Amino acid sequence: SHWPKSSTNNPPAMTAIESFRAVVDTTRPSFQLAALIIFLAPTIWNILGRLEYRTRGLTNLAGGSPRAGCYLLAAWIFGFSLYRDAVFLRAIDDQTRYAPLDKPEVVLAAGLLGLAAGAVLAGSYWRLGITGTYLGDYFGILMEERVVGFPFNVSDHPMYDASTALFLVKAILAQSPAGIVLALWVYVVYRVYSHYLEEPFTTFVYEEKAKKAKRQKVR
Repeated sequence: SHWPKSSTNNPPAMTAIESFRAVVDTTRPSFQLAALIIFLAPTIWNILGRLEYRTRGLTNLAGGSPRAGCYLLAAWIFGFSLYRDAVFLRAIDDQTRYAPLDKPEVVLAAGLLGLAAGAVLAGSYWRLGITGTYLGDYFGILMEERVVGFPFNVSDHPMYDASTALFLVKAILAQSPAGIVLALWVYVVYRVYSHYLEEPFTTFVYEEKAKKAKRQKVR
C-alpha cells in the first residue's frame, strides 16, 4: 500500500506589491490629502514669490514695504506648513503600524537623525534670518553675498533636507511605512522645486546684483 500524500495548506507568499499594500493604503482620503498638501505647499509659495517679483503685489499690500511684504509671505508659509504637518500626522495615524520599526536601534537612529536635522534647521535660520529664509530675494531683499558656511557647506538646500529628515523621523517613531512614503514624496517635491525653480532664480538675482554693481563702478 502507498502512504497518502501529505497536504500542506500554506498560503502563497505575498508579492512585493501585496506586502506594500498591506502596510500602505494609498486609497485612504487622509493619505491622499497629505500627498496633495505636501505638493501644494511649495507650489503656492513659489507662485506667490514669482507674482511678487513681477507685480510687487505683496509689497503693495504691506503698504509699499518689501520687508513687511516678505513678513506677510513668511507668516503664510509658516502657517500653511503647520497645517501640512498636522495633515501628515493625521494621515500616518490613519495607517497600519509596522512593529519592526519599534526596535530600540531604529528608534535611536531616528532620534539622532532628528537632532541632526534640528541643528541644521537652526543653523540655516541663523545664517539666513527671516527674509533669507522666506524668499526675501523675490522682494529684492538680498544678502551681501550668497551664504556658503555651515550648513550650506554640506548641503545646497539644508532647510529642505532637514525638513524632509524630520518628516522621516516622525514616520519612523510612529511606526508608519505610509509616513515613510509620504516623507519620500516630500523629498521629491522639494528636490524638483529647488532644482528647477528656486536655485535658478536665486542664481539669476545675484548675477543681476553683481552686474548692477559692476555698472555702477564703471560710472
